[in-house]
Amino acid sequence: MAMQKRFPVQHRDVFPQGAFLRGEVEPVLDFQADKRPDGSRPQQRDKETGELLWQVVVLDADDMAGKKDTVVTVKIAAPVQPVPPANKTPFPWTPIEFVRLTALPYVDDNGNRPRLAWSFRADGVAAPGEAGNTGAKAPEAKAA
Repeated sequence: MAMQKRFPVQHRDVFPQGAFLRGEVEPVLDFQADKRPDGSRPQQRDKETGELLWQVVVLDADDMAGKKDTVVTVKIAAPVQPVPPANKTPFPWTPIEFVRLTALPYVDDNGNRPRLAWSFRADGVAAPGEAGNTGAKAPEAKAA
């Protein structure tokens, strides 16, 4: 069996102590495309599904996370801008859980030494414990 480039991961495996939304859901700009007449950039689309790409910045609550890994950007492929859950905490960051999270490893060679890094993508965001109740697409079963 060959490994896929991007593979499914559980939210709790990537963010064992939780993830907190920092800021807003923003469109991912396509810097490979030509600028529009007004000088703005079009929004990037997912290469597999054609859906628009959005991104969120999250804080990883794991105390064991390295300095470069405490702030993580996760892309979300969706036809419209995802709406995060309401923040019901007294803190400025909203606790969230990702729906159908996937990971893609790559080599980050922007520092003194190359290191293994991860690119994350999800189908959506939900309040912690509610990612299974979002009505998101279930993975397709493979015929035996």
